[in-house]
Amino acid sequence: MINKRLFTADKVAFNIIGYLLLLFISLVCVLPFYLIIVGSFTDEGFIIRQGFSLVIPQFSLEGYKLCLKNPLSILIAYRNTIFVTVVGTFLSLLMATMTGYVLQRRDFPWRNQFSFFFFFTTLFSGGLVPWYILCVRYLGFKNQMYALILPLVFSVWNMIISKTFMRSIPDAITESAKIDGANDFLIYVRLILPLSTPLLATIGLFSALAYWNDWYNCMLFVENENLFTLQYYLQRMLGSVEALRRIAEQSGIEIPTLPMESMKMAMTVITIGPIILLYPFVQRYFVKGLTIGAVKG
Repeated sequence: MINKRLFTADKVAFNIIGYLLLLFISLVCVLPFYLIIVGSFTDEGFIIRQGFSLVIPQFSLEGYKLCLKNPLSILIAYRNTIFVTVVGTFLSLLMATMTGYVLQRRDFPWRNQFSFFFFFTTLFSGGLVPWYILCVRYLGFKNQMYALILPLVFSVWNMIISKTFMRSIPDAITESAKIDGANDFLIYVRLILPLSTPLLATIGLFSALAYWNDWYNCMLFVENENLFTLQYYLQRMLGSVEALRRIAEQSGIEIPTLPMESMKMAMTVITIGPIILLYPFVQRYFVKGLTIGAVKG
């Protein structure tokens, strides 16, 4: 009886310590987001004088007013970003899983050669200038929506993750499907993908974040403002405000204080909102995993 009580007490103490540790880590992770939200509603003068605070000492919407000065452009940028993220994520999942499935098949004779070819591209590249000339002159990426999708559509890292994950699926599943007359594409769609739900959620999240946060390709290939993505549009706005402030300082012209810091916080809140809603739907797949049962003969 004494041993059982001691065991129960140790278990309770362990659970308490574990929950307190998890609570502390959660607070550390949530605190930056909280400071960003508070800073976006704080007066610029107070941020410059006192820095950021845990409460809103002087409420101000100047940062949001400056970001949303042209709401139609914001909506167009949102539309472009959502379209690029959805289409690009779907194509990225398709490319990564199809390539990973083929390269993990033991009956594919050239799988090692192709795997080396893909891995080689992670070590060496042709450089920015040849890549830009290829994309613009020969592939016609200039001022095209697909210029924001195709450069990120295939990731060797995602392909390696897919290949490693699918290798854990028993070969007996595909062999039995072939005996029943299924072809490779049907096996991939009807058997491999349903067993790869955690893989799809993980790679989908990585790809969605990459597309949502991308502004570099838009800067390289897009000049039409109707094709600007949200990140690049806000980047240009921030650069314009900063340039205006520097010109005014150099020429000695007095202009009203521009809410640079609160504007940065407001831009973060505007851009992070939709993508952060994706986490609750895929979080469980990071910790749940997949247990593949034994295949009976």
